[in-house]
Amino acid sequence: MYKIKLENFEGPLDLLLFFIKRDELDIYDIPISYITEEYMKYFRLMEQMDLEAAGDFILMAATLMQIKAKMLLPKEIDEKGEEIDPRADLVAALLEYKRFREMAEELSINESNQRKLSYRGYYEYDEKEAPQELSSLLKNITLYDLMRAFKAALAERPKEAVHEVEIVSVTIEEQMEFIINSFGVNNEVSFINLIIDIPEKITIIVTFIALLELVKLGKIGLKESRNFNDFVIYGLDNNG
Repeated sequence: MYKIKLENFEGPLDLLLFFIKRDELDIYDIPISYITEEYMKYFRLMEQMDLEAAGDFILMAATLMQIKAKMLLPKEIDEKGEEIDPRADLVAALLEYKRFREMAEELSINESNQRKLSYRGYYEYDEKEAPQELSSLLKNITLYDLMRAFKAALAERPKEAVHEVEIVSVTIEEQMEFIINSFGVNNEVSFINLIIDIPEKITIIVTFIALLELVKLGKIGLKESRNFNDFVIYGLDNNG
């Protein structure tokens, strides 16, 4: 028997936010038919794998189907003569959940930083050299965000009409050192600025692998950038 592990979501709102971010949807104008279809695909997969579908997931499935049906009917008008959007309650719930989740992530980061300053005396868990959890190094950054920025960076490389095969001598260790030495006065650098002067695609690929290795080792962290197709790399003080 083959066992498949599904990505864990804390609840149906968490799953819907994942779809909205993954597919770059407008949370204020949710395409209800599309997101219902995506939600039901995940829900059916849970059923096929004989997983116990939580009551909240079942309720959300019913809610989405109800909203989808209402979208097909003539618009309802409120007392002020304005159209009632059947998605309004869902959007409000998603925005509230999103705020609470962001606050929880911020508190978790603050807790992690505070542990570096104050110790409980329980040395089994308070060791200064203990590696940071990967989730604390990726501030609102997912693998999807990294791959989108990586794809955009490669797409901006100039196209060559004639390609000559040549050996490019570059190692992951060299690019790890290159990344660390690229931090500016703020101890950070954007991914685009990091690779903007690298002419060879193979070197960019090795640099990206080196970046992931540094995150794994807990030497750097990643966070969102104002540029949609970019992210910020920042250094960590691992001297304890």
